[in-house]
Amino acid sequence: MVIRTFGWSFGVTVAGLAVAAYFWGATGFGIVLILSILEISLSFDNAVVNATVLKKMNAFWQKMFLTVGILIAVFGMRLVFPLLIVSLTAGIGPVDVVDLAFHDDKMIDGMTYAQHLDEAHPAIAAFGGLFLLMIFLDFMFDDEREHRWIGPLERFTGKLANFDVLSTLIALITLVVVAQTLSPAHKEGTVMVAGVLGLIAYLGVGGLSDYFETHGTLAHINDEEDEDEAGAEPAKAEGRGGPKPVQLAAGKAAFFMFLYLEVLDASFSFDGVVGAFAITQDLLMITLGLGIGAMYIRSLTVYLVRQGTLDDYVYLEHGAMYAIGALASILLLSIKWEIHEVITGVIGVGFIGVALISSIMRNKRIGHVPGQNGETKAEA
Repeated sequence: MVIRTFGWSFGVTVAGLAVAAYFWGATGFGIVLILSILEISLSFDNAVVNATVLKKMNAFWQKMFLTVGILIAVFGMRLVFPLLIVSLTAGIGPVDVVDLAFHDDKMIDGMTYAQHLDEAHPAIAAFGGLFLLMIFLDFMFDDEREHRWIGPLERFTGKLANFDVLSTLIALITLVVVAQTLSPAHKEGTVMVAGVLGLIAYLGVGGLSDYFETHGTLAHINDEEDEDEAGAEPAKAEGRGGPKPVQLAAGKAAFFMFLYLEVLDASFSFDGVVGAFAITQDLLMITLGLGIGAMYIRSLTVYLVRQGTLDDYVYLEHGAMYAIGALASILLLSIKWEIHEVITGVIGVGFIGVALISSIMRNKRIGHVPGQNGETKAEA
């Protein structure tokens, strides 16, 4: 299972480090290796969150996530997207931005590419911060979850679930406060627009995914192609002790879930992309290093789904969601204050670690053996 799931990641690592050593020598090899580790450490919580979405999708779309998805993640989110952001925020033409990015000593308006990217940080942070904040708020205001990690807090927020627009209202209020108090005077409008775009991205992609999922575009409908592709996964779920086959999203529902995952990945990747420029200014090294790391996050996501890890360790999703809430706060605060990437990584891994320990303690308490979907005793 490990070799099959992580095989491509191992292969990409060997090839990527060999390319780095060939073109940039020992120094380039070391930098690319460090960037890969940086990306993995900053995005571990991303894998857990991705897995909560990916487990709802059929085998075909899980493969799409590992193939087309990784191309979008590496070249789209970690290479093209930053170029686009710099072009839009600095008012520089696309060709000039590409030229600027691949020449460390070149400047436009007295700034290098890394400095332009840093100047665009308020917009990036507002977009990503609002998108992640909405994920966290919708999780907290969900009253239908089977398990609760921090019981008193989650029971209280669950009672507010009937107020449908509460998460959007809180997000908009947060955006106004951030724009007025944290953003530089000349960036207030930019922060507001970027934050609203992040909110629109979440509501648009997430809403369409929910719509098609609720209106029957699932694996067990009269679509032979989707049924064939999804058939293996429900059988596995049933074979592992589950009480009934799980309906897996296919068709339009899975497509919009796929888009949702890509936007989610973009929101998580911002701190890694910006932090990478503290290590090197070479855009190709950054893309290669972060790309290797992104491949491992993709493989880890699929591994968690196929092993049923989220079903066995039920608080992992909670830990990841709290990490998302922390990352959203850090992104918004970073509009005014510089927050080191190590802090972001430690907080994310910390939440996941505590959630894992809590899950293990719960399993011992109720007599649940990982690998068996079903409880042997009633949970206290």
